Parts: sequence; structure tokens; C-alpha cells
Amino acid sequence: MDVSPLPRIRDRMPSVLTTPPPQVVAARSTLPNPPAAELASRPLSASSSAQPEIHLGRAATAGQGVNWLTLSVLIAFHLGALAAFFFFTWQRLAAMLALYVVAINVGIGMCYHRLLTHRGYQVPKWLEYSMTVCATLALEGGPIFWVSTHRVHHQKSDHEGDPHTPREGGWWAHMGWMILGKSLHAQTLLLNRYVPDLNRARFHVWISKYHWIPLAASGGALFGLGWLAGGPGNAVGMLLWGVFLRVTLGLHATWLVNSATHIWGSRRFQTRDNSRNNWWVALVTGGEGWHNNHHAHPVSARHGLAWYEVDVNYWGIWLLSKFGLASKIKTVAIDTGILRPSD
Repeated sequence: MDVSPLPRIRDRMPSVLTTPPPQVVAARSTLPNPPAAELASRPLSASSSAQPEIHLGRAATAGQGVNWLTLSVLIAFHLGALAAFFFFTWQRLAAMLALYVVAINVGIGMCYHRLLTHRGYQVPKWLEYSMTVCATLALEGGPIFWVSTHRVHHQKSDHEGDPHTPREGGWWAHMGWMILGKSLHAQTLLLNRYVPDLNRARFHVWISKYHWIPLAASGGALFGLGWLAGGPGNAVGMLLWGVFLRVTLGLHATWLVNSATHIWGSRRFQTRDNSRNNWWVALVTGGEGWHNNHHAHPVSARHGLAWYEVDVNYWGIWLLSKFGLASKIKTVAIDTGILRPSD
């Protein structure tokens, strides 16, 4: 497996700078960071700054009022999630869990976050696009919206302009930032300054505009297969569990990374934000809860640095490498024998 240790992070964005503690072994990367990895953790270039800037954060967007489309969709999915409990079967639970792994672990954690946003590793294009489709099943928008929002978060983490900092309220950081303000999900040209690497790929531009299609198709497939297997009642049950409940749980799991991991937990690294390592958020997201580790070393594909910091999403990347499908995996070079616990 080609695993490249990360260099010292001296040229990265101030919000994610940290003084490497003694146990972090500074090592020169044997592979140059791709442009996308640089964009994920340093200020925008002069060419990018010539494009229209998007102002995010509560002060900039709350005054735009309620986004009724987003709010209506969220209400519908939450009602569907509640209704799902009246249609419980073990088969439907298994279908939900399998699709949860596909959407949240493979799609959001491994693809949108560690692959597309930070370029912590590389995969063949066909696999990158397939994993992107998996991510759209989470109803968290297309890759251009998700990646650009997260790159802005790293550049301005817990400072003015951060799209979802708890310093502007815990509810705001969790889901208020999605409900108030104008939707940018299909604004691929407006978001280009943050994701020029993705805008060069026709697939990412297309799927960002029509990110709802894979989820709608999966719902239709679940309904149809459920009908064939057990009639209309089973069809409704499969739809409620495989789409409505799964998506609702996945949304809150991801939102907990935005809110809870900047409020509760421990800090191993003194980053210039409030990021924290939170074990229970890591549990429901496959390792995304080791957020202080991540903000200290954003390009690292591995977030769980100690043996007890379970990082399922990194295990998935490691597994891909064993089949020759993942390469140039970047990790932090750490002497685990003297790695101190989080404070």
C-alpha cells in the first residue's frame, strides 16, 4: 500500500495550523500534494479571488429568511422516519443499515470528505464517480456544494464566515444553517472558486445539478422490489426504512460533526478552532468524530490516530488499497508508542 506521510503543515490555513507536538514525527512527503488538497487548507489564490465570493455564516445568511424548499423536504423526511417505526421488520432494518454504510461511510466519509475535499488518497475515476453517486444517496447535496462548503469551513473554522460554527449557536451549527438562507446546491458556477478541480469534471458538474436522481431511483427500486417480495405494505415499509429513516439518521450523523465535535469532546492538538475528538460521533459516522485530529492534519486520510480511535472509513480506504484501487494514501507520521491521550 502506498501510504505517504504528511509534511509539516506550515503553509496551510491559519485556522488549521497547529504546532506539532513531540510525538508527531515530521516527515517529508514522497508525493506532492495535488491542487485540491492545497485548496482544502489554504487561502484562495489570486485567480480564485477574482470570482464572486460567497458570504457564509449566520450573520451573512440568516437575514435571507427561511429556505422553504429545504425546510419542507426535511419535515417530510422526518415525518417519514417516524412513520417507519410502524413498519418494522428485520429485513427492512438490514436494508437500511446496508444503505447507510453505502451512503454515509463510502459516500460521505470516504468520498466527499477524505477523497474529494482533502484529496487524502487517489482512486480510478470510475470508482471516484461511483462513490460520488453513493454520497448523493445521503441527501447532502452534490459534490460541488458539499466540498466547497467544507473547504470554506476549514479556511474559516469557528471564525466569521464559517458556514456552521457553534459559536453562532448549537442549533445553527447542527441544522439551522441548512434551513435559513439561499440554497446553493445547484450553483456550480458560483461555487467554482472553491472547487476548480471538481468543475473540470463534467460528471461532477452534472451530478451536482441533479444529485437527487440517484436517491429517487433508489427509492423507486426499494418500492418496486418490496412490492414484488411482499405486496404494497412491504413496498411502503422498504421505502420508509431504506430512504426516509436512513436519510434522516444520516443527516443528523453528519450534522453532529458540524455541531457536537466543536462543542463536546477532548483536544489532542491546539488548533485555532474549537474542534474536538468525540467518540460517539465517530461511532455513528465511521470515524469522522475524531475531528480535532482531522483539523490538525486535514489532508490525512486517517483520522483515528491512536489504536482505540476506531476509524472505519480509513479501514475502507485501506481495504481498497489491498485490491489495488486506492493509492497515494496520505497519513500523519506518528510514533504511536508515545502518543498521549486527548486532554
